[in-house]
Amino acid sequence: MKYRELGRTGWKISTVGFGAWAIGSMWGEVNDHESLAALHRALDLGVNFFDTADVYGDGHSERMIAKLRRERKEPFYVATKAGRRLNPHVADGYNRANLTAFVERSLKNLEVETIDLLQLHCPPTDVYYKPEVFEALDGLVKAGKLRHYGVSVERVEEALKAIEYPGVQSVQIIFNIFRQRPAELFFAQAKKRKVGILARLPLSSGMLSGKMTRASTFAKEDHRNFNRHGEMFDRGETFSGVDFETGLKTVEMLRPLAPKGMSMAQFALRWIQMHPAVTCSIPGAKRPSQVEENARAADFPSIAKAKMAAVEKIYATRIRPLVQPYW
Repeated sequence: MKYRELGRTGWKISTVGFGAWAIGSMWGEVNDHESLAALHRALDLGVNFFDTADVYGDGHSERMIAKLRRERKEPFYVATKAGRRLNPHVADGYNRANLTAFVERSLKNLEVETIDLLQLHCPPTDVYYKPEVFEALDGLVKAGKLRHYGVSVERVEEALKAIEYPGVQSVQIIFNIFRQRPAELFFAQAKKRKVGILARLPLSSGMLSGKMTRASTFAKEDHRNFNRHGEMFDRGETFSGVDFETGLKTVEMLRPLAPKGMSMAQFALRWIQMHPAVTCSIPGAKRPSQVEENARAADFPSIAKAKMAAVEKIYATRIRPLVQPYW
């Protein structure tokens, strides 16, 4: 495993983390015994950064990570998120009282006195133009409820606005072979301000794992079944906003670029690591075997320049027109 520094926190975190959405909800059937085994395997392999949220299984994901902490002595970092419990999910809901209540609930779920990293959970764009929201987060840091805070965003422009606030230590953003715009507009500014970047959906909801086919089916409660057109939340959260058929065809164009002995998923994760501005990618996993495949992506050598250029060409011709104008 390799490690990079997260923002100005002083933390050295694994370049491949553990995304805990899947062990909470909206990714089909989940077995808690298997999920806990996956969490343990991640620690075994040097993963020391776990990303969750208060709405993943209505706190179940956070509680699973608390159980992991009880069972292991190794130190690790936990990032959670707040805001999506709001109903309706509106900018005015991001106020001191609500944020404090969300934080208190996560503290209880995680069984800690201080949250390592709290991220605003893809709030409405107007939140980034409310300095009082970030003042409230500063207050929670001073009160000892948070060590640090950051944001999880949908769009590049939201990320650029968020890092104007000096307390923002990290930005979580969709970045993968199918969503390359952050590298063009945002990464340089984040690096200049020493803000960490967490790449979410690094495998594009599993599409970039190379394991899906036209015959693939998804459970009723799996967002890959019910949110392909943004029926429940931003459609970019499902397959990066790329339609299923196009995604499958593009993966077949990418597959020959993966070196011998490297799976398609490992190639996609190693591609992200080729961008030094990215601190960590956070692929999801529900089973130990998935964790092993993901974590070992960090062990591979750099991807050759010619192959990086080939990925860029495929993106430019097949994917860019479908995603670039929207996120």
